[in-house]
Amino acid sequence: MADPHSHLPGDEAERQRALDALHIVGSLPEPAYEDIVRVAAAVCGTPMALVTLIDRDRQWFKARTGVEGSQTDRNVAVCDHAIRQPEDLMEIGDLQLDSRFAENPVLKEMGARFYAGMPLVTGDGAAVGSVCVVDLNPRELSDTQRDALKALARLTMALMEARSREREQAVAEILNQGLELEASNAPGSAGEYSVVILELQDLDALSARLGERGLAKQLQALDLRLEQCLQPARGDSINRVTGSGEFIAVLGTEQAADTLAALHEVAEEIRHTLGTPLLMGSAGTRTGEPTSAVFLRADQALSAAKDAHPTER
Repeated sequence: MADPHSHLPGDEAERQRALDALHIVGSLPEPAYEDIVRVAAAVCGTPMALVTLIDRDRQWFKARTGVEGSQTDRNVAVCDHAIRQPEDLMEIGDLQLDSRFAENPVLKEMGARFYAGMPLVTGDGAAVGSVCVVDLNPRELSDTQRDALKALARLTMALMEARSREREQAVAEILNQGLELEASNAPGSAGEYSVVILELQDLDALSARLGERGLAKQLQALDLRLEQCLQPARGDSINRVTGSGEFIAVLGTEQAADTLAALHEVAEEIRHTLGTPLLMGSAGTRTGEPTSAVFLRADQALSAAKDAHPTER
């Protein structure tokens, strides 16, 4: 049997890690990205436009206009081909004349005949998705429209990286507060601690199903349930990154097997009650390692958990 991942680029692991680091796949809708697709469709004169992100086994839409649904399988995504050439706009005048897409079931269902997409490329050169437009008729863009699509991709990437920096600042505050609490409650264990990241997957789909207020109630209840797993006497703490389904715990020990087991039990409860995975990554230190380094290892462990548990949909 052929390897289903054999078509992926050689640096796919690094590319996926760059996407994971943005913590944007499955996030709630944001007006700025909705504006991007509206402008793209208007400038290019197309009925459809999207901001897409190419995840492990799917193409997820951060924003869309003229398109139903929030994602497709990766193996039918035209944008998965676009990201192979990160510096180039990919334009296909007639999809039915391209052997790669002529029999694509999703494109046939959409009635799509034309595609143009500009990759979203991080500062380190990782192509994580695209800003693309789709038309129902074969055509080509003008030079002005191509330049506009490229500019919108740069703007989208700037928005995503600014969003990531804001998250990093929020995370740093949570970690600092957690260490201060741990030091005050358990001064004898200074330099020994663990960081745990728990991330509720596909928050956008959960919000669509539960509604904004329903989601807020579930997140509040989850926060309390996770807090019950901690040991305040040793300085444990947990906080949620604002506007997300990401919870960060700081534990006052490097040996936290019992607490991690309890958090795993909550994750299983959530998977069954909400039908949404709550994935976890953790790391610890006994030598006072900087929080940024410990958090990075926990974040890498979270990425590994995503690799091991493909998104359920």
